[in-house]
Amino acid sequence: MDLKEIKQIIDLMKRSDLSEFAVEEEGFKLRIRRDTSGAPLVSAASAPVAAPRPVEVAAPTGKPTPSAAPPAPVEETGILYIKSPMVGTFYRAPSPENPPFVEVNAKVQETSPVCIIEAMKIMNEIQADVKGTILEVLAENGQPVEFGQRLFKVKAS
Repeated sequence: MDLKEIKQIIDLMKRSDLSEFAVEEEGFKLRIRRDTSGAPLVSAASAPVAAPRPVEVAAPTGKPTPSAAPPAPVEETGILYIKSPMVGTFYRAPSPENPPFVEVNAKVQETSPVCIIEAMKIMNEIQADVKGTILEVLAENGQPVEFGQRLFKVKAS
């Protein structure tokens, strides 16, 4: 699916007051949803899909759907987070046969690799960018992650 087709879908949503649109085809997943202000929110990710799936379209509701805002994260002293720099699929190890890059209680430097995020069939090795000890892994292996999502909880050193 190219950018022109995505723009056409967004225009269709504006004209028809659709609240949500989703499509999966050949390892590509696209979901467009209107937020409460009516502006479209677009998320796309590559995902392993065996066969093309049917398109799902939510019927117009006439009014925006209320969405519960996530609670504001509590900041802890001396705690840092390694966050996702992109949308994609999170992997803890370079391959299924290899051990994870880091485990809980592992010490990391700014340049230590901590995970891989696959985006558009490209494997991106993510570095810690912080110095400390891994306290918790916050993302599930093989699951999609969003930009800015917390992946690891780190105690600064």
